[in-house]
Amino acid sequence: MAAARTVTFPSGVSVPALGQGTWRVGDDPSRRAEEIAALRRGVELGMTLIDTAEMYGSGASEELVGEAIRGHRDDVFLVSKVLPSNADARGTVEACHASLRRLGTDHIDLYLLHWRGGVPLAETVEALEGLVNRGSIGAWGVSNLDVDDLAELPGGALPQTDQVLYNLTRRGPEYDLFPRCRERSVPLMAYSPLEQGRLLGHQALEAVADAHGSSPLQVALAWVLRHDDVIAIPKASTTAHVEENHAALGISLTDEDLKTLDAAFPAPVRKVPLEIL
Repeated sequence: MAAARTVTFPSGVSVPALGQGTWRVGDDPSRRAEEIAALRRGVELGMTLIDTAEMYGSGASEELVGEAIRGHRDDVFLVSKVLPSNADARGTVEACHASLRRLGTDHIDLYLLHWRGGVPLAETVEALEGLVNRGSIGAWGVSNLDVDDLAELPGGALPQTDQVLYNLTRRGPEYDLFPRCRERSVPLMAYSPLEQGRLLGHQALEAVADAHGSSPLQVALAWVLRHDDVIAIPKASTTAHVEENHAALGISLTDEDLKTLDAAFPAPVRKVPLEIL
């Protein structure tokens, strides 16, 4: 089994570098048993960070996650998110409690603002910190916030993570968001690290994968995981896909591999507005 790797939040809590995403998991009732089995297999393999959100399937994803972890709550680090339309003082609390009911738990380990909306960030942060004080959540963070957004957080407010779109074709965060977060020891959480499978068929990935006896998507995931302060949360709807993702932890990309991938997927040389899926 590939060695476990962890990433540490500012709070000192450490989580697996490779977790599990659940966007669009739970949408198709006919796949429910298979998706639950996949999540459980991921937990068995040490991919115990599970990311979900109230938005996903209008709560269906949280309900499925709740079923998948029933009886194993203490083995899992749960991440969920509040919609910006719910992120005012009262709505944040109500949304969190609704998520807790769907997840079948009394606390969410990390609760994120899904993206920035019209509610002042200070109001959202105050509500999130209130949830921490009441024990409803362990900590709070943000998602899809760019450098300028982070600068508008209230003084002294420190998110545990910024969850953003990051993969070989979406390298914009490397230019300024990575350095800014590293100044504050805030790890990033990469969603869609495999670009929803659209990286398949690229010649450079194929070449590196062949050299490692692995799949191109495993190489793409290993590339995201090369950072010691990035958490990747790929979605996998089958146990076979979960196992394939997990095997990426065993790939050590060489300097030559990275040069090949940089040539095919260049790093940003100027500011790129944060992309969102």
